[in-house]
Amino acid sequence: MKQLLLLSLLFILRAAPCTAQVVKPSPEEQKSLAPTGKLRVGLYTGNPGSLLESASGDRRGVGFELGRELAKSLSIPFDPVIFPNNGTMLEALRSGSLDVVFTNATPARMKEFDFTQPYIEVEAGYLVPPGSPITSFGDVDKAGVKVGVMEGSTSSTTLPGVLKSASVVRVPNIEKIREMLSQQTLDAFATNKSILFEVSDALPGSRVLDGRYGVEQLALGMPKGREVGLAYARRFVAASAKGGLVASAMQRAGLRGGAVKTDER
Repeated sequence: MKQLLLLSLLFILRAAPCTAQVVKPSPEEQKSLAPTGKLRVGLYTGNPGSLLESASGDRRGVGFELGRELAKSLSIPFDPVIFPNNGTMLEALRSGSLDVVFTNATPARMKEFDFTQPYIEVEAGYLVPPGSPITSFGDVDKAGVKVGVMEGSTSSTTLPGVLKSASVVRVPNIEKIREMLSQQTLDAFATNKSILFEVSDALPGSRVLDGRYGVEQLALGMPKGREVGLAYARRFVAASAKGGLVASAMQRAGLRGGAVKTDER
């Protein structure tokens, strides 16, 4: 009987979601992070690092879980704001209608927004559709090859400098990407591999190529001028990475191609 109770307790502990253990925020930190009294969290669909939505309305994703736990740690309402792509989400952050986002912290974005330290590092690569003659990275950068990128994504700005012969096609959302790949009006799709594997699952026969053309550093971003809130956000991200929240959220979202980062610098 004692063994059964012990096993039951272990099961409950393992099944319970990890939470970030951070010091209670001061009123100044709370106000700095969420000046409207609720935490407006920007998320975009089709990315396990941000948000995945099922047909039944179930939501998961690393950004979704981190935003929800951050709001809980601040003792304020969680207000997820959903966008079709990263570009429209960042526009909302620029306009001041969001408080935090979870995205790649590029040098260009750091000039506009403040970021915490990264909590996930993920490779960027290519997905090719079923039956594609492209079998390696070297096959992608050739004349006549059309490589799709999401509007407003890191790849939409970096890939034109990487590819010398292939052309870059900007696409508004994941649904259109899937459609164009299945119709073979795109020869490849370029973005971070967590998204590539997710798209590949819905497109039998498609392949994520070995290799990478870059690495993305996912971090919490917020408007500049909220330094007090940023300090708390950095502590929250550190606790989430070290305490297992990031890893467990990655597992629940099925995020592949990435690894947790615990470096606080």
